[in-house]
Order: sequence, then C-alpha cells, then structure tokens
Amino acid sequence: MADASASEPTIFQKILDGEIPADVVLETDDCLAFRDVNPQAPTHVLVIPKRPVRNLSDATDGDAELLGKCLRVCDAVAKQEGCGEAYRVIANTGAGAGQSVFHLHFHVLGGRDLTWPPG
Repeated sequence: MADASASEPTIFQKILDGEIPADVVLETDDCLAFRDVNPQAPTHVLVIPKRPVRNLSDATDGDAELLGKCLRVCDAVAKQEGCGEAYRVIANTGAGAGQSVFHLHFHVLGGRDLTWPPG
C-alpha cells in the first residue's frame, strides 16, 4: 500500500479519534492496544502510541520514553492474552518491510509456536 499523504489521518488516528471502532484490549494514557482485524496468530494485537510517530525510523531520542511505554504495553497484552513468555513483537518500518499504515505500531503475536525466520 502506498504511503498516504501526511495531511490525511491514518486508520489508526481514526481509531484514536473514535471515528472507527476497534476491539480494544488495553489502554493507557500513552498507548492503545486492539485486536488486528486480519490476525496471523491466535493472539494478534496491535499496540500504537496515542501520539503519532510515523515509524521507528522517524522516532527521535525524545520519543524514547513513549517507545518504552509501548513495549511495556506489548508485554502486558501478551500476559493478559495468556501468551506467558512466548510471544513475538514486530514493528515493520517502511513499505519495503511491510508497513502499510504509517503510524508506528507493534504487532504482538502469540498463542501458537512461532517459526523462524518469520518471512
């Protein structure tokens, strides 16, 4: 999918704004976690920062605390969803790596054995 104009809100921003419903599993002051509509594992939850960051490549040192909070939410989601300590966190960066929504998001995958390499 082509990168949308920076002036157009992403689907994730529309979820944050309440324009599009999502199956929310966890919310903090800084992050929102919701089920992926096209799950690739029994547990497939997306964790997004509420403050938009395009992707990891665009993150700055000033985003470090927010990124840490997102990763802590990833861990909390995995535990809440019953994955224990067997889960994977993925952040695709750029279209060539499979990023299709240009609002940083982490995929939390679990609930089955995950093979390597992933793709």
